[in-house]
Amino acid sequence: MKIWSHVRFAIMCCALWTMPAWGQEHRTAHPWDYGDSKGPSHWGDLKPEFAQCKNGHRQSPIDIRDAQKADLPPLEFTYKTSPLHIIDNGHTIMVNYSPGSFISVGGQRYQLKQFHFHRPSEEKINGKGYAMVVHLVHAAEDGSLAVVAVLLQPGLSNTLVQKLWRDLPKEEEKEEDHDSLLIDAADLLPPDRGYYTFPGSLTTPPCSENVTWFVLKHPITVSTGEIQRFAKVYADDARPTQPAYDRVVLESK
Repeated sequence: MKIWSHVRFAIMCCALWTMPAWGQEHRTAHPWDYGDSKGPSHWGDLKPEFAQCKNGHRQSPIDIRDAQKADLPPLEFTYKTSPLHIIDNGHTIMVNYSPGSFISVGGQRYQLKQFHFHRPSEEKINGKGYAMVVHLVHAAEDGSLAVVAVLLQPGLSNTLVQKLWRDLPKEEEKEEDHDSLLIDAADLLPPDRGYYTFPGSLTTPPCSENVTWFVLKHPITVSTGEIQRFAKVYADDARPTQPAYDRVVLESK
């Protein structure tokens, strides 16, 4: 399950969000969004390079059903701390991660590039959605991409999310660097790293079908207040689930 090119573009396309006090009225116009006229049902018609959003057969997200259990290799995380570099890209809140953190699976290594949030979760499992999801975007040296999706449900507060929400960007599309504040993406991972995996796409335009997905089976918790704070800025930045077609979803034992 390999993936193709457009790493830089893919990484920038996969994310976004803002401070509640600013609200939606100060949003910059973008070629696509999650609204009615430029939302997910129209993405494929907005630009020729977005055509896969409507014509692709390996689009993401999906509703994970009838997964086949298999002897899959473990998903190994080697995450280090990184200075906080955070940006509201107009679609979500994204954190750009410093080099040196990786996942390894089946002999392939992917470096963590960034992570971002969607509300509600884009992925579903047997029809069940979650309050939010965080997508951790990784790239291999050959240009292939791997995204780890961690589902978020209401419960105890998350220490990393607390830090991020305290330093939300004040301007859209302007990265804010807090080099003295170190964060650890491992704080977004559940203790059990079992996963579902399947070939898919970016969940934002251009919807390139060049992503191997790893959806962790076990969610983590964030507080209701943390969910509500995000919702004040991005009430809904989730693409609906897409047809699975003939794809097989594998599940680790």
